[in-house]
Amino acid sequence: MTRPWRAVAVDDEPPALRRLRDLLAPHAEIELAGEYTDPAEALEGIAALRPDLAFLDIQMPGMTGLELARALGPRAPLVVFVTAFDQHALAAFEVHAFDYLLKPVDPSRLRATLARVAERLAAPAAADAQARLEALVRSIEAAAGGAARRVSFRVGGGTQVVHADEIDRVEVDEDHLRIHLPGRTLLVRETLASLRERLPAGMFVRVHRSHLVNAARVRELRPWFGGDYVLVLADGTEITTGRTHRAEVRRAFVAP
Repeated sequence: MTRPWRAVAVDDEPPALRRLRDLLAPHAEIELAGEYTDPAEALEGIAALRPDLAFLDIQMPGMTGLELARALGPRAPLVVFVTAFDQHALAAFEVHAFDYLLKPVDPSRLRATLARVAERLAAPAAADAQARLEALVRSIEAAAGGAARRVSFRVGGGTQVVHADEIDRVEVDEDHLRIHLPGRTLLVRETLASLRERLPAGMFVRVHRSHLVNAARVRELRPWFGGDYVLVLADGTEITTGRTHRAEVRRAFVAP
């Protein structure tokens, strides 16, 4: 019998690691040789263990999965990114990701990935970068029925996933963000700039250094002093725009 393929898993959320461990347990062809919640420790562990395969979460504090993959260098194992954010998949391929899995990981999708892993590891010389890219794009298109607009937030000890178009607005609260949704608010530790990168392009407008609004929620635009505006949202919230973001507000809402 050939030896099992050695794998490591890296995710800063222990519940996600436990789920992946449980999903991999029935697969005798894979030995989970290491689990890490700290990407820096994972980098050292991967160098020591020399695994065949690495499952990497993308969104991790300190070092993202993409940065970790790049740091592994040319002798890196096969990389499978595990992510709640479908839009990261193409960026993942830029660092030669073999495949990706969307959270929560689906057992049938994992089986398909492991089948591809077995084929690739059995005949690594036959790998073709363009074929992998095409397969990855097909997977993204197949999953695009709503996953592309999902946004995940770490809240307390867990993760909450919402659709971007549910978000009314986002406001800065010291070193946190308040994510305003219909009937509830999430308090998360993230910067406004980093969140905007994770949101669908064109859906949200930066109207102030402390405010990001869903353009579809704006119902009225009132002129204000000094060339600024007051935005009135669908729920009645009023936000005065900031000087730095006047041009973006005009492009988004002012008729030519």
